[in-house]
Amino acid sequence: MLDVRALLAPLRRGKGDPTFRTGTDASGGAGVLWRATHTPDGPGTLALSRRDGEVHARAWGPGAAWVLDGVPALLGAEDDDAGFVGHHPLVAETRRRMPGLRLGATRTVWDVLLPAILEQKVTGVEARRSFRELCRRFGDDAPGPVPRGMKLPPTPRQIRAVPDWEWHRAGVDQARRRAILAAAAVAHRLEKAAELRGEAGRALLQKVPGIGVWTAAEVAQRSWGDPDAVSVGDFHIPATVGWALVGRKLDDDGMLEVLACYAPQRQRAVRYIEASGFRRPRFGPRFSPKDYRSW
Repeated sequence: MLDVRALLAPLRRGKGDPTFRTGTDASGGAGVLWRATHTPDGPGTLALSRRDGEVHARAWGPGAAWVLDGVPALLGAEDDDAGFVGHHPLVAETRRRMPGLRLGATRTVWDVLLPAILEQKVTGVEARRSFRELCRRFGDDAPGPVPRGMKLPPTPRQIRAVPDWEWHRAGVDQARRRAILAAAAVAHRLEKAAELRGEAGRALLQKVPGIGVWTAAEVAQRSWGDPDAVSVGDFHIPATVGWALVGRKLDDDGMLEVLACYAPQRQRAVRYIEASGFRRPRFGPRFSPKDYRSW
């Protein structure tokens, strides 16, 4: 069975994400997933619900038709897992239990690139807080009969107009700010990455100063459902993969060595590990968030 919530989970930046909501629709129907996004035709809001074993989709705004056309891709209809083999027991068992797990594709770049840059080298708490602040202050209201407070991500033009003190207020340091502004300046060109896909798409993103392997992979996973884009440089993933597959902590090189048998679908293996519910052992204190707003 298709798990819509699991498919869209990577697109949600925390429970307070203003661009993503769960709840009811205008008629009181429960179990609705709402997502506000920019499209080539303008802003659009998508509402997905499941009834009688079917997924129902509605959309509003100038980009409504484009959003609706993209629902199959968003739900993984274009994802091809042919040839994938679970070489490790955990991966094989999770695949058996979750045959409906797919890699969805938004088909756009900017809306997933902005939060990905915000997540560079900070805790998830910090990144999600910054994304909320920027959306609420500078993003337009999402079109349609949406849940209260739902917003669109700021456009590249809106981001470039953010005053210096507002970046500080949103808790964004200079390095991430420079990367975001550099990406915003060429955002229209970066959308080509979703058409190129694969390594070529990731390489295009990395032409922007401040966008490295990790950020490009995070975008590729969401924008075009890249099955091989592993988030090299992540603070948690190498250790999680290591403990899950070989019973010990790994660094990036060790992780890539263990995942080599899954190429060209290494990210799919990582997704199965994450979906399995596996939790690696905890040793020592957690990394403490920094609040750049007080600096």
